[in-house]
Amino acid sequence: MAEQSTQSIEVDAAPAEIMAVIADLPAYPEWAKAVRETEVLATDDEGRAKQVRFTLDSGPVKDVYTLEYDWAADGLSVSWHLVKGQMQKAQNGRYLLEPHGERTKVTYTLSVELVLPMIGLLRRKAEKMIMDTALKELKRRVEGKG
Repeated sequence: MAEQSTQSIEVDAAPAEIMAVIADLPAYPEWAKAVRETEVLATDDEGRAKQVRFTLDSGPVKDVYTLEYDWAADGLSVSWHLVKGQMQKAQNGRYLLEPHGERTKVTYTLSVELVLPMIGLLRRKAEKMIMDTALKELKRRVEGKG
């Protein structure tokens, strides 16, 4: 498996509020700039998204891919892996929420393997940029600033 990149951010909200935003995959195009469209293809027994097709358009990077989600029973984490992609041959990710009083530490772990080979240093830099943007957009959405 490819190396993973990890990044964290503090959010002024309870884990349940943050997880509600993370779990609302149909709303991603409203706040996640690179996500043009999402389509929930399957749900689990609790009605949460199990498989989701994403259409991504981030300038030079365009992709359509499907992720499968695994929601933790305690509501403090969700992980996913790539089922099908055009530009990616693997993607594994996870959000982990750790409550700290009134705030929550959100840790995002991501590993992406593209169809076209990419030098490890460039891949890690791209992963860090993706995570940094995703965490900042998530924080803005949860805290009502975007």
